[in-house]
Amino acid sequence: MDHDTLEEIRQVKYRYLRCVDTKLWDEIGDTFTEDATVDYGTMAYGKPLKMNGREEIVAFFRDNLGPEILTVHAAGQPEITVDGDTATGIWSFTDTVIATRYRMVVTGAAFYHDRYERGTDGRWRIAHTGYARTYEAMMSLDDLPSYKLIAKLDADAAVQ
Repeated sequence: MDHDTLEEIRQVKYRYLRCVDTKLWDEIGDTFTEDATVDYGTMAYGKPLKMNGREEIVAFFRDNLGPEILTVHAAGQPEITVDGDTATGIWSFTDTVIATRYRMVVTGAAFYHDRYERGTDGRWRIAHTGYARTYEAMMSLDDLPSYKLIAKLDADAAVQ
C-alpha cells in the first residue's frame, strides 16, 4: 500500500474535522467533492442529517454551527482501503458539542464510514461521510450549576 496516499487521505479527514471545530467554512469546502453527500446519525436535531452537494453541506455548517455552538471532534484508528483513485475509510470518533445558545451539551461516539476520490488536481477529497452513533447523550447546562465556560475560540483571532 502507498503510504503517501494513506497520509493524504488522513490529512483530508483531519482538515475536515479541524475546519468544523474552528469554523473555517471557506476552507472546509475544499475537503469535499462537488457532489459529496453526508449522513450524520445524530439525533440532536430530532432526525439524522442528510445533505447532498458541497454547497449544501457548507451552507449547513455556516448557518447552524455559529459562534454559540462549540465543537470538538477526535477521530482515529482509521481503516483505509485504496482502489486506484477511490478509497474507503472507517474512523472511530468522539465528539462534544456545547450549544451555549440552547444551554445544552451533547456528547457521543460513532464510526465514520467515508468514501474518498482523488480529483483531476491529484488531491483527495471526501465524496461521502456519515456515521451511526454508538451512543449520544444530552444534558442541560442548567443541570450543571458549577459549569462555567472560561475560554472559547474567537474565530476572528484564530491562527490561520
